[in-house]
Amino acid sequence: MKSILVIGLGRFGYHLALKFSQLGNDVLVADIDEELVERYSNEFEDSRICDCSDENVIESLGVSNFDYCVVAVGTNFQSAMEITALLKEFGAKCVIAKAGSARHAGLLKKIGADQVIYPERDMAEKTAIRLNVKNIFDYIELTEDYAVYEIPVPGEWVGKTVGAVDVRRKYSVNIIAVKRSGKLDTELTADYTFLEGEHLVVIGRADRVYKLASK
Repeated sequence: MKSILVIGLGRFGYHLALKFSQLGNDVLVADIDEELVERYSNEFEDSRICDCSDENVIESLGVSNFDYCVVAVGTNFQSAMEITALLKEFGAKCVIAKAGSARHAGLLKKIGADQVIYPERDMAEKTAIRLNVKNIFDYIELTEDYAVYEIPVPGEWVGKTVGAVDVRRKYSVNIIAVKRSGKLDTELTADYTFLEGEHLVVIGRADRVYKLASK
């Protein structure tokens, strides 16, 4: 279990805090908007109505005790900057800040944010890749060149074994797992036989995965 402070109860902050809580973490949510805090007060064990751009408030929260401090303020970038700087000043271990643009992301990093989340851009890019390339169900970018993708088992592989297909040599792609009926099997051996309707979770360069997914 981790201890997490989420500042800002807009859509992103609320859903992030809720998921953290559902995963069994100790979550404190804070927002200057009294109506928002009261609306969600029943969903979180600890919530505060406060202005986190005030250094006295940040000091009172004991931010150095949290594993993560998330700045999810979306409408007031100046406030997000001030909160991020104050969190680092008062000893926050890891500050994760939400950015609304590439410029904002750069500025947040400069003033000390350990990680910057750019949800609108990330979701837009993810959606574009899924819609632009046939048979890409999901992906997680690792670097500019490599990512993890979920793709269907190519029709010509059905009934063949992992060893017979020889994916790594022929396609320069590594299979991490097979997904069927919503469950993952990560313990694949060379004699595993691919079945119709399964999905593959693979890692590789985008162009090579796209070629494989189109088969």
